[in-house]
Amino acid sequence: MSRIGKLPIEVPAGVQVTISDKNLVTVKGTLGELYQQVDPKITIKLEGNQLLVQRSSNEQDDRAKHGLYRSLLANMVKGVSEGFTTVQELIGVGYKATGTGQTLELALGYSHNIVMELPKEIILETTAVKGKANTIILKSYDKQLLGQVASKIRSLRPPEPYKGKGIRFQGEEIKKKAGKSAAS
Repeated sequence: MSRIGKLPIEVPAGVQVTISDKNLVTVKGTLGELYQQVDPKITIKLEGNQLLVQRSSNEQDDRAKHGLYRSLLANMVKGVSEGFTTVQELIGVGYKATGTGQTLELALGYSHNIVMELPKEIILETTAVKGKANTIILKSYDKQLLGQVASKIRSLRPPEPYKGKGIRFQGEEIKKKAGKSAAS
């Protein structure tokens, strides 16, 4: 049996889980509401304050989906109760980020500034402290959407391997290359 799939999901107080007869799971909490359509071969049961995920057979596809849907549902429950946060750093001279509402404006060394309109589910914060890298803080209850938006922002200027300049996640290690050696 799947090690991840067989673990029960604890549903905290204040979170309401609804399972429709067409395997549509709705999770509603203080931060928001999320939906997930589950494969018919996977059954979802709500027993007390625990959500159980079970599969119908031991086929390879069913075993893979067992752990997948358990993780997706666990992220939904955690998201609507606690939320998720992603922090990105801008490393480089002149790299700046300013955020107003749902609009993120980035100065990344190109000839023009990049303006991004973020989805309404994401809360944006930017910080600029002298002597430290500018940071972009994204908060949301939807982990999938948060990761997608953070990845899109990082793809605008990924860290380069020689000086490490670019947008990186906080705590991310960049392997640096030596570059050219001086002729001796």
